[in-house]
Amino acid sequence: MIRVGNVLVSPGEGGVYGERTLEGYRVWDPHRSKFAALYTLGGGMELTPGMKVLYLGAANGTTVSHVADYAGTVYAVEFAPRPMQDLLEVARRRKNIIPIMADANRPDEYAPFMEAVDLLYQDVAQPNQVEIAEKNLVFLRPGGYLVLMLKTRSVDVRRDPAGVLEEARERLERRLEIVDVRWLEPYHHDHAAIVCTRRSIY
Repeated sequence: MIRVGNVLVSPGEGGVYGERTLEGYRVWDPHRSKFAALYTLGGGMELTPGMKVLYLGAANGTTVSHVADYAGTVYAVEFAPRPMQDLLEVARRRKNIIPIMADANRPDEYAPFMEAVDLLYQDVAQPNQVEIAEKNLVFLRPGGYLVLMLKTRSVDVRRDPAGVLEEARERLERRLEIVDVRWLEPYHHDHAAIVCTRRSIY
């Protein structure tokens, strides 16, 4: 990953969402992107030019655009019509983004468009966030990474966030190897990143 001083940046064409530029690079703001927050806090993995990414919960394409600056192909899944309009505009300017309007709960809807991916990235505000990740593991190649941005209050607003995180970790650990778990404070409140790799054999 590229940093200018201690600022995380990406190398693509700027002006996607009014982001700052620094020495010709796009500033990847950790306050606006949970993936950037993970990197800023010392986590994450290298995004490489040949990497294939399935991004669940693409929203308006803010983080998607930065991931696409580094990766080879980004399959960007979004369900809501309004953010999808913005995502389509982002994809128009970055030919390696494949926007897919579909429900991440229903991977069968986009399976015909998919190939094996190196990174499954999920940022979906649903109570069944871990279940969604499990359903989409079918696309993750052995040795690939899952990055789950766990929105604990979306799982259950009444429960202690630490308990929600521990339960999610234990469930993912049944099928994946946990690489890193960390809260995204001070950038995102009650959000945690769970980074896993898929074993060759379940």
